[in-house]
Amino acid sequence: MKLSRLCEKAGMACPEGGDASVTGFAIDNRKVAPGTVFGAFRGSVSNGEDYIPAAIEAGAIAVVARPEAKVDGALHIAADEPRKAFALLAAQFFTPVPDHIVAVTGTNGKTSTVEMTRQIWRMAGERAASIGTLGVTTPDESVSTGLTTPDIVTFLSNMSGLAREGVTHVAYEASSHGLWQSRNEGVPVEAAAFTNFSRDHLDYHKDMEDYFAAKMRLFDEVASDGATAVVWLDGSDWNARVVEHARARGLSVMTVGETGDDIRLVKREPTQLGQSLTVEHAGAQRTINLPLIGAYQISNALVAAGLALATGIDAGRVWDGVARLQPVRGRLERAVIAPSGAPVYIDYAHTPDAIKAAIAALRPHVTGRLITVFGAGGDRDHGKRAPMGEAAAKASDVVIVTDDNPRGEDPADIRRAVLEGAKGAREIAGRRDAICAAIGEAGPDDIVLVAGKGHELGQIIGSGENMKVLPFDDVEVARECAAALARGDA
Repeated sequence: MKLSRLCEKAGMACPEGGDASVTGFAIDNRKVAPGTVFGAFRGSVSNGEDYIPAAIEAGAIAVVARPEAKVDGALHIAADEPRKAFALLAAQFFTPVPDHIVAVTGTNGKTSTVEMTRQIWRMAGERAASIGTLGVTTPDESVSTGLTTPDIVTFLSNMSGLAREGVTHVAYEASSHGLWQSRNEGVPVEAAAFTNFSRDHLDYHKDMEDYFAAKMRLFDEVASDGATAVVWLDGSDWNARVVEHARARGLSVMTVGETGDDIRLVKREPTQLGQSLTVEHAGAQRTINLPLIGAYQISNALVAAGLALATGIDAGRVWDGVARLQPVRGRLERAVIAPSGAPVYIDYAHTPDAIKAAIAALRPHVTGRLITVFGAGGDRDHGKRAPMGEAAAKASDVVIVTDDNPRGEDPADIRRAVLEGAKGAREIAGRRDAICAAIGEAGPDDIVLVAGKGHELGQIIGSGENMKVLPFDDVEVARECAAALARGDA
């Protein structure tokens, strides 16, 4: 397609000489081929403008960059917000896209909510996919891993590829980083959901208001005009502020929760394998047996139900789907039953609120002790480490602090910071040793929670050129520890 035509469709002015044919888009100069439009953005670590000459030498016909950037030998598409301009331009190239696209933001619960939405759509007979922390999950359940919000070129390419494969419904995670960096612009978003909000990523955002503002881009700018905002209303004042943003934008608002107007949780009771919910929707009450444990799983499931309803799925099919939801990888996933009879759960919780929620989810099922194993990631928000320790120590009977992904920091320093909040906790440096110790001491009435890494398949050691990713899967390690105990090897 001609560059001038792409600019016209994106509502942008095209520089003189824009009759060249565009063959692709790239933000990495090493992926530039003749006919590519290159996006040059200034980042916190590197400056994409430094690579403009290399991109032009490789064949870039146009560069999207700040007006001040130096572009010689290619067309300069100047924009004060080059990331956003590049995304809107690229969106005209990567077509078609699925007919129904929804996005989910919030601190915790994004992965579960998009995956549950995908499941409900699939059970309603739609060809559905999800994009997020777990990667791209397609209608045949195959998964390719990736970032929570991939770069804009990968994101748009994935969307177009799914549409060409016949996918009609896609749910994606909208992280604060992705929203702030315009990594998911350009596609029509029919419904946008908000789960919850608590401290995280303050190594990137300057404060909570800055972090919240990044989340609000989903409702203020990214969601399509007339889209539906599905908001979990219980929790904090932040959630009420989301409703204000959505209404100010003119979006339809669907509130969910115990105080929700559209989907109201009337009652919940834990059962042996899940929980029984009484839900009111469209003037009628119904009882749903949700086959998942934990209060936060209820919020994820009901927000997912709201997204399915917002995309036109029949209510009967939606609620039938909720009753058949399957656990999401690494989200309160039961990995194994220890030789003692104690179940071992794996969860991705890596913030104070998420740890608190995971423990609260398991507590009704514990008649003995709740043993929690966790650590904190290196090169990330230092301020959340002691509060994570405090959250675990307050709600658990036994706490073991271990390593997570230390990255470029000394693991001992990270553990020390966590232990400042985890009074009475034990320290076991090696994550495998810590998991085995917890399973080994668990009695028949106990439950073991291994938190922090969830679905991850590796442990990140070092940073930069010295970074290594060692194979490490909490689920597999827990199973190996339990098997060794059963054999008497541990």
